[in-house]
Amino acid sequence: MNKPVLLRTGHSACPHDCPSTCALDIEVLDTGHIGRVRGAKENSYTAGVICAKVARYAERIHHPERLLKPVIRGGAKGEGVWKEASWDAALDLIAERFLKAEAEYGSESVWPYYYAGTMGLVQRDSIHRLRHAKKYSNQFDSICTNLAWTGFFAGTGKLGGVDPREMAKSDCVVIWGTNAAATQVNVMTHAVRARKERGAKIVAIDIYETATVRQADLGLVLKPGTDGAFACAVMHVLFRDGLADWDYLNTYTDDPKGLEQHLKDRTPEWAAAITGLTITEIEEFARLVGTTKRTFFRLGYGFARQRNGAVNMHAALSIPAVTGAWKYEGGGGFHSNSGIFRMDKREIEGRAFADPSVRHIDQCKIGPALTGDPAALYGGPPVMAMLVQNTNPANVAPEQRLVKQGMLRDDLFMAVHEQFMTDTAKLADVVLPATMFMEHDDIYRGGGQQHIVLGPKLIDGPGETRPNLFVVNELAKRLGVGDFPGFDLDAKTLIDNMMAASNLPGFDVLKETRWLDIQPDFETAHYEKGFSWPDGKFRFKPDWTNGPSPNRPPQSMGLQGPFEALPQWPDYWQAIEVADEKHPFRLATSPAHNFLNSTFAETPTSVAKERRPELLIHPEDAAELGIEDGARVEIGNDRGEVVVHARVQAVTKRGVVISEGIFANSAFERGEGINVLTGADSPAPNGGAAFHDNKVWVRLAPAF
Repeated sequence: MNKPVLLRTGHSACPHDCPSTCALDIEVLDTGHIGRVRGAKENSYTAGVICAKVARYAERIHHPERLLKPVIRGGAKGEGVWKEASWDAALDLIAERFLKAEAEYGSESVWPYYYAGTMGLVQRDSIHRLRHAKKYSNQFDSICTNLAWTGFFAGTGKLGGVDPREMAKSDCVVIWGTNAAATQVNVMTHAVRARKERGAKIVAIDIYETATVRQADLGLVLKPGTDGAFACAVMHVLFRDGLADWDYLNTYTDDPKGLEQHLKDRTPEWAAAITGLTITEIEEFARLVGTTKRTFFRLGYGFARQRNGAVNMHAALSIPAVTGAWKYEGGGGFHSNSGIFRMDKREIEGRAFADPSVRHIDQCKIGPALTGDPAALYGGPPVMAMLVQNTNPANVAPEQRLVKQGMLRDDLFMAVHEQFMTDTAKLADVVLPATMFMEHDDIYRGGGQQHIVLGPKLIDGPGETRPNLFVVNELAKRLGVGDFPGFDLDAKTLIDNMMAASNLPGFDVLKETRWLDIQPDFETAHYEKGFSWPDGKFRFKPDWTNGPSPNRPPQSMGLQGPFEALPQWPDYWQAIEVADEKHPFRLATSPAHNFLNSTFAETPTSVAKERRPELLIHPEDAAELGIEDGARVEIGNDRGEVVVHARVQAVTKRGVVISEGIFANSAFERGEGINVLTGADSPAPNGGAAFHDNKVWVRLAPAF
């Protein structure tokens, strides 16, 4: 058989849940095969650089274990006995069971459950059109962005900041709460360019010595959930030492004198006791950012995934307002550009059909919801049927034992549309084979940058794989809403209509230009005309409970967590799971270099590089517990326990342990994954997932 040769170079965008949304050049070998995947050099943000896991995408798209035909459960739930079925038979069964649930329990008993396995606006979000047309339960999307977005918006009034390409023009790049070398490689591209061309300093702030910390000129490792204390001490030094920009403060911020007074006792000594940093480290960082006007604060998601995460984000974002760094090219703050795109998705999502009286269920609370917790069901009926697209909640959602218990209910019908037999698909009644991003049309926008990127179909999907849009439209026909507007449209038409409604070029133009750069001008991005509040002031004193926010819970749910106790000013808010005598360690479930949530945990190279689930533990803690490197250890709390292998390294503060990556549940000794240990309780004020905020005990695992 002849080996395929390069037919042409195709162009697309990485579809995965990463802020970079890299523009890609893809070797198309024939109508069904790709070769190498490279970053587009012509794209000013991607700049020709992509992560290794996407570069080897051929390994994933041509994986021998891809799902190729619909299957229907043939034995007990989770038993793994499947019968092949035609698409018509599988879709007919799904529709039959959805209609049965609707007839017996009402339309809200059906819950279309989705998230960000693809970030394509058509293939990801069309599920809402079916949801709204049928008045199925709404989903409150809380699992990823809420804490970080709430904290950033609380200061600026907008999800937008300095052009991220300005990192290359900075004299100091602060990478805070994200392991960019593993999860956002383009951040490192621009930061390293600044170091090479300008002699810029790179600072990395994290809870353990990540690859990013190792590459930094100054690496600061603090205890999880203490970023607010660190930020306050830094601002204390800035005010104390005359490094605050009072001209900027008086013009652009709400109450700088009040902030200065509040911070009087938030000294480096105070913060050192909380964070585990030394007084010298705190003072050195404060002097660096206070004397380096072009300091770029690149604020990630990781440090906000604590129960006090919104407060941490707001406190860190307050520092460039104190220094006036926003005034300078290469200075200021950035977290996400999600607020700049303003793409009109009304038709894609079927918002014309939306009924505000239909209940919402928090996606983080899928475990409590499926096990009948009345509080999680918000007064509505039990969940009796589900369609799951673009996510793997049996692996990635908090309180995994409850999630699996709910999915194993005999009276719950669950259809999963997937690319592989994931932990969630294994518990389904029907599994449908899904295309990957090169096998369908879609369009993408990147929160970490400023481009809208087209992803046209490049090759045919294998076997009987079908796009998400196909499933949504075909189910609509069978469920009696196929004649509603939108369900007869293909992806290209939906894209064209959305772009026209957004006053942007359509599919064919984008196919030629490949992307649109819609970065706001300097004046807008740096808030030179004022921040996006009515008074134009950056808010040191945010209105946490009454003000607007990017993903505020619907009125039917109300504010979340202990919102009454939120601090008035930037502060250390001890709302986290504090270690105690029974649970002396703090656990964070940080990203792995070769996985992206549960994606890539099925590809051989990624699995080989990550090896197995492990627990990073400080040598002194390990010695006290009699744990040697490579030993089997059990970690647990009131939610459950899992067995992993110890990796004894001095990369954390004492009392802090790290488990990198979301391995498949089957990779763990007992078939239960790391999210057995994470909680689904809602952080204040708008909910979210505190994945890195867990108190645990650690001990040698019992012998087999």
